[in-house]
Amino acid sequence: MSTPSFPALLQAFFTDRLMQQRQASPHTVAGYRDTFRLLLAFADTKLHKAPSTLTFDDLTTAFIGEFLEHLEAKRGNGARSRNTRLAAIHSFFRFVAFQEPAVALVCQRILAMPSKRFVRRAIEYLEPSEIERLLSAPDLTTWIGRRDRALLMVAIQTGLRVSELTGLSCRDVILGAGAHVNCQGKGRKERSTPLRRDTVAIVDAWLKERAGQPADPLFPNARGGRLSRDAVERLVSKHVRAAEKQCPSLKRKRVTPHVLRHTAAMELLHHGVDRAVIALWLGHESIETTQMYLHADLQLKEEALSHTIPLGQKPGRFRPGDELLTFLESL
Repeated sequence: MSTPSFPALLQAFFTDRLMQQRQASPHTVAGYRDTFRLLLAFADTKLHKAPSTLTFDDLTTAFIGEFLEHLEAKRGNGARSRNTRLAAIHSFFRFVAFQEPAVALVCQRILAMPSKRFVRRAIEYLEPSEIERLLSAPDLTTWIGRRDRALLMVAIQTGLRVSELTGLSCRDVILGAGAHVNCQGKGRKERSTPLRRDTVAIVDAWLKERAGQPADPLFPNARGGRLSRDAVERLVSKHVRAAEKQCPSLKRKRVTPHVLRHTAAMELLHHGVDRAVIALWLGHESIETTQMYLHADLQLKEEALSHTIPLGQKPGRFRPGDELLTFLESL
């Protein structure tokens, strides 16, 4: 009995493993699909072999390593994105190891490839003045400008992920008393996020102009379909560049759709919202995930510093000086 080919096992991985056995969400399937599309395109360039002719002999650790280096050097991916791609490849080879023991050695070598360590930098987020400038950047005389302002407003106030934003349909927005937006997050977990009055006003006006059916995308592209992740990234970058003219501090920040999600979390934190509530708001699995927002909050650190005692001074309660001496010293 011949060994199943690489193309056959890759198709089985998606149809049997991901879709049937694991019932993976469309977002997960799309992420794995993009990884292998990039891998197959790299193989075509590097090995001069069409995807349908690849074999497991071609998929060596050296080749996978070159592919990961290509992602960083040529596509500008960071270590996190690189590790995400490697995780998808690992998942496929774990599947292959069970399905076809004849290539177990190849699988073992690929699975032994480690993730890349990286420096965990402080998160970026927007200050209130930067939020105001960004929201005023879209041209409200155009349909696309009004759509973009509504999308940016929802993104900054709710903290939805890009996949959650693009997955919203018109029926997911509930206005009136207790206005909120429903979305399906990671792991197909559904959650509802309240909307502020200013957000409700903008979204209500957009829905009336949008005039879509319940199942239609809330934020459609020019052809009426759903926006892609790249399209959302491009529109955010476009409006950030426009806002930079009035807000120079934006030039020092790399603003992405995920930065808008961080901005929503920091706004909640600055208003005294508990970390457990922020975790629920953002759809995090664990409250520990919100720890990064405490590390990023300089205001909280400054408040903590104000409670410390300078070196060389004895602790004690502050006692105001004599009023007359205070007056003389102020002259």
